[in-house]
Amino acid sequence: QVQLVESGGGLVQPGGSLRLSCAASGSVFAIINMAWYRQAPGKQRELVAAITPNSVSNYADSVKGRFTISRDNAKNTVALQMDSLKPEDTAVYSCFARAAQYYTSAFRDYWGQGTQVTVSS
Repeated sequence: QVQLVESGGGLVQPGGSLRLSCAASGSVFAIINMAWYRQAPGKQRELVAAITPNSVSNYADSVKGRFTISRDNAKNTVALQMDSLKPEDTAVYSCFARAAQYYTSAFRDYWGQGTQVTVSS
């Protein structure tokens, strides 16, 4: 199995910054796309940012210019630097990876357990 473990959530004031990290562990042969999603109370889960193995990234319009996604292929990690945070960024943020456990395995989608980000004064 591939496990995704997130860290870095918490409470921050509007205008502040947080950095989320996610590490894939277990049996990992290869990871293709990695991403961060979020879900606020009463809302559907939405894609925040995604990144390909060669670090081509895309962002939700609501976070462009404020959030930066990055990855370290050697360490199987992905990070989300969040700056200029707004109250509407409050949500549970989850890490996503499409990965294969072995070279003979099909790629599957894996999710982290989620980490709470609260932006409030």
